Amino acid sequence: MIKIANAPCSWGALEFDLEDKSEEIGFEQVLNEIKETGYLGTELGDWGFMPTDPAALREEVSKRGLELLGAFVPVPLANQKEHSNGLESAMRVAKLISDAGYNDAFIVLADDNASVPERTQNAGRITAQMALSQEQWKIFARGAEEIARKVKETYGIRTVFHHHCAGYVETPKEIDTLMELTDPNVLGLCLDMGHYAFGGGNPVEALEKYKERIWHVHFKDYDPVAAQTSEKEGGDYFNALKRGVFCELGKGVVDFKSIVEILEQTGYKDWIVVEQDILPGMGSPKICAEANRQYIKTLGL
Repeated sequence: MIKIANAPCSWGALEFDLEDKSEEIGFEQVLNEIKETGYLGTELGDWGFMPTDPAALREEVSKRGLELLGAFVPVPLANQKEHSNGLESAMRVAKLISDAGYNDAFIVLADDNASVPERTQNAGRITAQMALSQEQWKIFARGAEEIARKVKETYGIRTVFHHHCAGYVETPKEIDTLMELTDPNVLGLCLDMGHYAFGGGNPVEALEKYKERIWHVHFKDYDPVAAQTSEKEGGDYFNALKRGVFCELGKGVVDFKSIVEILEQTGYKDWIVVEQDILPGMGSPKICAEANRQYIKTLGL
């Protein structure tokens, strides 16, 4: 049975080093509201957002009747010198979720998104000239696979890669390249519907193409009008977020009805995580979370 979760990023708890981070909502409120709006699980959020003591983490999540199902780990994988630090970060997170008893959770590995100005400025409109070189691709893929392999060997926890706008793996072609360069038994794919659409693709096609590789799913919608408005103003990735490029589910262009049908046909049994990325202090997260949960119910989930 597919179960529905939400994540701290829907409350503005993002991994980026933002000036208005002080407006971030505390984890207690986030967990309370995830529970109150009808979700069954959560992801960890950025390191330090939730307790980093395994017993305390377990207590906070379980006392609300929730499950922990993933932990986002950003690593600048195109830089080989950062691989050892990235592995250390992933192992630290994996140890926490393992010691807390969540061995079925995923490490959700990603590029260090929004750290390269050119990619951040041109999110949603990446050209071939902004892509990694062949040698950089080898470095990137090797780093991702090494992290996934060592986390699995040490803690028995699987790793999925999260493609992401404002990172080096954004477009369908870039996702194809990473999948081709990595072992399908070692590194899975976290298909994020909104990021895939913002990156120029059709998530229904991605779901069909990578159904054997997709171990984890994020439900996020995409508003092309917000993206176009941001582009006309010369806006970057964060400007697009402010304009609501990731809108409430059902209000964008992602075909969630077809997506749910395909997931059910393929026997997908993992979690669906709702993510409506916002910046700290922006919007009404609980109201949006409630609306998103009600929308998913109309899809039969």
